[in-house]
Amino acid sequence: MCGIFGYVGKRNALPILIDGLTSLEYRGYDSAGIYIPESGSVKSPGPVKNLRLKLPKKMKGTSGIAHLRWATHGKPNQINAHPHKDCKGEVWVAHNGIIENYQELKTKLVKLGHKFISETDTEVLTHLIEQYLKKDGDFEKAVIKTLRGVRGTYGMAISYRKEPGKIIAARMGAPVVIGLGENENFIASDPSPILRHTKRVIYLNDGEIAVMGSDSYNIYTLDYNEVKRDVEMIEWGLDQVQKGGFPHFMLKEIMEGPEVIKNTLRGRLLISEGLAKLGGLEAVTEKLRSIQRIIIVGCGTAYYAGLVGEYMLEEYAGIPVEVEVGSEFRYRKPVMDDKTILLAISQSGETADTLEAIREAKRKNILTLGIVNTVGSTIARETDAGIFNHAGPEIGVASTKAFLSQLTALALLTLFLGRQRQMSLVTGRRIAQKLLDLPQKLEKVLADTKYIKSLAKKYSKYKNFLYIGRKYNYPIALEGALKLKEVTYVHAEGCGAGEMKHGPLAMIDENFPSLAIALKDSVFEKMISNIQEIKARKGKIIAVTYEDGKKEVGPLADVVCIPKTLEMLSPILSVVPLQLFAYYFAVEKGLNVDQPRNLAKSVTVE
Repeated sequence: MCGIFGYVGKRNALPILIDGLTSLEYRGYDSAGIYIPESGSVKSPGPVKNLRLKLPKKMKGTSGIAHLRWATHGKPNQINAHPHKDCKGEVWVAHNGIIENYQELKTKLVKLGHKFISETDTEVLTHLIEQYLKKDGDFEKAVIKTLRGVRGTYGMAISYRKEPGKIIAARMGAPVVIGLGENENFIASDPSPILRHTKRVIYLNDGEIAVMGSDSYNIYTLDYNEVKRDVEMIEWGLDQVQKGGFPHFMLKEIMEGPEVIKNTLRGRLLISEGLAKLGGLEAVTEKLRSIQRIIIVGCGTAYYAGLVGEYMLEEYAGIPVEVEVGSEFRYRKPVMDDKTILLAISQSGETADTLEAIREAKRKNILTLGIVNTVGSTIARETDAGIFNHAGPEIGVASTKAFLSQLTALALLTLFLGRQRQMSLVTGRRIAQKLLDLPQKLEKVLADTKYIKSLAKKYSKYKNFLYIGRKYNYPIALEGALKLKEVTYVHAEGCGAGEMKHGPLAMIDENFPSLAIALKDSVFEKMISNIQEIKARKGKIIAVTYEDGKKEVGPLADVVCIPKTLEMLSPILSVVPLQLFAYYFAVEKGLNVDQPRNLAKSVTVE
C-alpha cells in the first residue's frame, strides 16, 4: 500500500525522487522520506509537501530511494518514516509490505548488538543486511541472504552508501516495476511515476531481485540464478496521470466515464451476430462451455461490481454465481470442482486478498479468470485468462471510472457466456446495441452536473445517510454509500430496500436522509412503496430515476433523472450521480477528495 520509488542515473536524483513521490501520493501518505547516498536522508510526517519544506538546498547525488508510508507497524511519525537505516547509517531500505517474523528477527539482532530506533517491522531488514555485510562485504549477496530469512510480503528499494551507483529492488507479494531509461533506471510500486521518464518496463515476480546501475540491470531469483525477461511497454500516456485542468482526479475520472466505456467495448462487440469477442478468453473458450458455477471474488468497489455481475450472469447466461469478499474467501474452505471457475475483479491487479483467493483456486486446479485494469499486474499474470478493462490509470483513491469499466466488462462476459448457452440472437443483439449506446447516454448524465452539486450543498450538513435499491441497483446502493464514506467521512449505509423494515427503518427521521435508486423497471412499484415508508417517517429523500418515473417520484423526493437503458445495464448509469454527489459533498466540506484519510489506492497487505 505504501509507495516506493528509486532512481539511479546521471542526473541529480533529488527532483526526480520528489516528483516520483508526488505521483505516488495517492497510494498512501502518512509520512514521506528520501535517501541519497552522497547527501543523506530527509523524512517528515504527512504528505510530500511537508517533506519539500525540509529539503536542504544543496542536497545532491545521482541515485537515491524514496518512500510514502501508509502505516501498519508503528505510528505515522518522523521516526517511523522510511527509508530506514542500519546502525552505521550505510544500508537504507524503503519497504512496502509486512515482515511477519520481524519480532523474532529483531530479538536475535538485538542480542548481536544492533540498536533499533523505530517501531516498524521494516527496520529489521536494514540490520540483517548490515549483519551479512560484515562477513564478506558483498551487497547483493547480503540482500539475498536477508530475504531468504524473512517471512511476509515486500516490495522494496535498497541503497548502500558505499555503492552509490547501485540500487536493489526486491519483490514478494507487493508490486515492483523496473523502468528502463537512457543511462538511467527506475524502481517504483506502479508505473505512474515512471511514465514521465520512460515507457519501457519490467515487472518483477515474487522471489526476485533486480540489481540496477545507471546503464545496466540484472534480475535474480533468491537462489541467485539470473532471470531473463522481455521488456514491456506502458500503454498509458502522460496526460492520463495528470489532472488535465480538473480540480481533482476524482472529478476528471468521473467525467472520463463515456470514453472508458468506449475503450472497454472497443473491438469486442459483433452487433449483427449478437456476440462479444473477448480475445483474452480465446484460450479457454471451449472449457467455458461446460462451466456450471462461477465464484466472483473482489474487495470494496470490485466486490460490489461482482454483485451486479451476479444478477447479469444468472439472468442472461443461466449460470449460478456466488460473490465473495476476498478477505473472507481466503480463510474459508470453499467447495469447488472442475465445473467451477473463479473470477477475480481488481482495478490494480495487486489486491492481496483477491490474489490469495486466486492462488487457493489454482491449488485446487480450478480455472481462474480476471477482470483487471493494469496490464502486467500480478493478477493479470497469475490468472489463466481474463478481460482487461482498458480504463487507463485511476489515480483517485475512490474508484469511479474503473467501476464503470468493471460493470461493462461483466456485461460483455454475460453476453459471451450467454450466447454459448441458451441466449437468443435477438437478445444478444439487443444487449450488444444497448451497450454500444451507453457512452452517449452517460454523456447526457454528465452534461449538467450543477443540480447534483446543488443537492450536495443542500444535504452537506447531515451526518447520516441511508442508500437503498433493489435487484440490479441494490449493489449500487452499497457502492453509493461506500463512496460517501470514503471521501466525506460521513456515516452512510447501503441496504436492499426490502430490508428496511427489518432494521434500518428505525434510523429514519427528519435528520437522516435517504438516497434511493428508483428506476422505472421491474421493481419500480416496490421502490415507490419503500420511498413512501421513508416519507411517512419524515425522512428526506434524493431519488435517481428515469424521466418516465419522475411523475411518481417527483412529489416524494429531490429527483435526479438519467436516460433509460436495459435493466441489466442501468447500474452503469445510475451509479454516476452517486459518485458526483459524494464528490461535491466532499468539496463542499473542504476535504482532500483524491486522498481520503486512512485509505490507500492499492491494498497490497492484509
